[in-house]
Amino acid sequence: MQQQVVKKDRRMFSSSDDSAMMKQVAGTHSPDGRVLDLEPILNVIEETLQRAIPANIDGVINGTHNGQIDALAGEEKAAFSSFEDVDEMPDGLAHLIHRITCEFSCKCSGGADAHASTMAILNMLSSYTWEAKVVISLGAFAVNFGEFWLVAQLFATNPLAKSVALLKQLPNIIEHYKSLKPRFDAINNLIKAMLDVTKCIISFKNLPYQYLQDDTPPKSTALTHIPTAVYWSIKSMVACASQLTSLLGMNYEYITATSEAWELSSLAHKVHNIHEHLKSLLLLCMQNIEEKQHDEYFLMLVRIFDVSHLDNMKILKALFCGKDDIHPLLDGSSKTRVNVDVLRKKTVLLLISDLDISHEEILVLTQIYKDSRIQPDLRYEVVWIPVVDNLNTWNDLHQHKLEQLQSMMTWHMLHHPTLLEPAVIKYIKQVWHFEKKPILVALDPQGRVTSPNALHMVWIWRNDAYPFTSMKEDALWKDESWTLELFVDSIDRYILRWIGEDKYICLYGGDDLDWIRRFTKIAMDIAKAAGIPLEMVYVGKSGTKERIRKISTTIGEEKLSHTWPDPTSVWYFWTRLESMLHSKIQQGKSFENDPIMKEVMNIMSFDGSDKGWALICKGSSDMARANADLALMSLSEYENWKGDAQDNGFVPALKAYLAKKHTPQHCTRLILPGVSGGIPDVVVCSECGRTMEKFFMFRCCTD
Repeated sequence: MQQQVVKKDRRMFSSSDDSAMMKQVAGTHSPDGRVLDLEPILNVIEETLQRAIPANIDGVINGTHNGQIDALAGEEKAAFSSFEDVDEMPDGLAHLIHRITCEFSCKCSGGADAHASTMAILNMLSSYTWEAKVVISLGAFAVNFGEFWLVAQLFATNPLAKSVALLKQLPNIIEHYKSLKPRFDAINNLIKAMLDVTKCIISFKNLPYQYLQDDTPPKSTALTHIPTAVYWSIKSMVACASQLTSLLGMNYEYITATSEAWELSSLAHKVHNIHEHLKSLLLLCMQNIEEKQHDEYFLMLVRIFDVSHLDNMKILKALFCGKDDIHPLLDGSSKTRVNVDVLRKKTVLLLISDLDISHEEILVLTQIYKDSRIQPDLRYEVVWIPVVDNLNTWNDLHQHKLEQLQSMMTWHMLHHPTLLEPAVIKYIKQVWHFEKKPILVALDPQGRVTSPNALHMVWIWRNDAYPFTSMKEDALWKDESWTLELFVDSIDRYILRWIGEDKYICLYGGDDLDWIRRFTKIAMDIAKAAGIPLEMVYVGKSGTKERIRKISTTIGEEKLSHTWPDPTSVWYFWTRLESMLHSKIQQGKSFENDPIMKEVMNIMSFDGSDKGWALICKGSSDMARANADLALMSLSEYENWKGDAQDNGFVPALKAYLAKKHTPQHCTRLILPGVSGGIPDVVVCSECGRTMEKFFMFRCCTD
């Protein structure tokens, strides 16, 4: 955009304007430092110009239009509120406006030189700033234009106006308004262009100097072009005034000519182009200012998180109240807007995601949150922060999706993504490392970050992870070992019961239905031959919801084994495994010295293959596991280790046979979802112990 503006700048202001003429214009400029409050004056000018143009010319002709003076009420009275801002004109300004009005009325008639009149007006205004020059000139033109239309609109109903109109031959103009319409349309279009340029010039004046100085591009570029914009605006006023003056006393037989309208249209095109160019420079200035303001806000967030506070209010207000909304949050239970005060001195979990957060995540977290409400010692609240990168593309579909997600949530949430300052989004991404997958930032009652992503803790230990600190996470891991209870948790109550009943349990996964049929049949046949009570459960595969749902249905229909009919259970199982791995990575653990991490990586490596895997155990910790081919082959060769199974037990014998048969010529692959906490630089293969080669995979869907 910057390059486009520069190219346009060269075309418009280098070739189209005579440099000698602009030097003459600059020579009239000798400001004395006076400062005027221009906005109230401009408001009155704009009101005058808008009301001067008749909205209904037929009403003026028929005398039913009352000139917008009588019986003003409602919106019309409200429109005059802008006049209250101008109690009286600054000293000498009214007289100056009168002088310029005379210049418009007198010298603009009879084919006077428009450039000479423009220069005369600029010389009268030499001691004023450029923005004051154009506003004062526009004020003088508004007087001229307003008086013209005031008499024209009132002549049919007001005797005084009628007398003046007759002397000026205005009735003739009103009567033939349709013939004059092209000329008046051209005047009105030019007036709009002049107003737009004037407002744009004042906008440059109002830019905050502390963020963008006058000598800093693109503001410096715009300031060099403002004299040109002022000159052409005043010259356009001269042209409009000349057109109005030329209508007085003109015979209606000659008023159908359109050359005058063409001249005004040409000027309007010129002034419009100037406005478009200045507007593009203004947009660049505002973007620069916004970037600096965002940087300032970002540094404020960095500082505020680095110091201690009595409570969490200052930090929460910095996160949620940057837009000065006193009720930025939505209460999930009542769906009413609330203030951040409801979170005062509580542990707060910031659930940060985009609008693609899965329903499974919401459902599981809802159950965990619901369980916490019945435990009075768990004083924490969850706040959902929806992060949307480009709000310029926000549409009804996004709004519907937002409202659908909000309807599912029972905790607090940000009312709308627009309430989030860009600097807050930058902080969330750069400091808390949010990318795509949801994170759960834990803040203690004083607003300190106790965990940059407590979501792993919540998925693994649910409410036992309270108060969601790194110390609590370390303590929880110290009490854990690799057991079936940790592996499955409470996802399947039957498995926990089978452990107590001393049954053999087989968990298997993958999406190769042919392998599943062969494996489940041979596993049940071997269990029968070995005389062991075996229960089999299909746990699916990560990231393939619809396919796994169909496979689970087939397994159930063919009575191959137990399944988890609820897709949320399958999702939660694999999410917990991912969470265990990422939790260990955040702690700095390694594959070589952490048994739990090693086992988790084994299962996830199996899951990353194209086939499947199986794990057979008795009790909670005596386990044998293998990938699809090795598991099927080992069971098929049961006769080779049958004696060992009878002597030492089924699982130890299977484990020993798997170790003997395992050949690491072709190992497995490990797919690690990108989440906050990062991916380790080096990952060791769980099968052969060699360092794995790193690849990048981008996935947009789950099936």
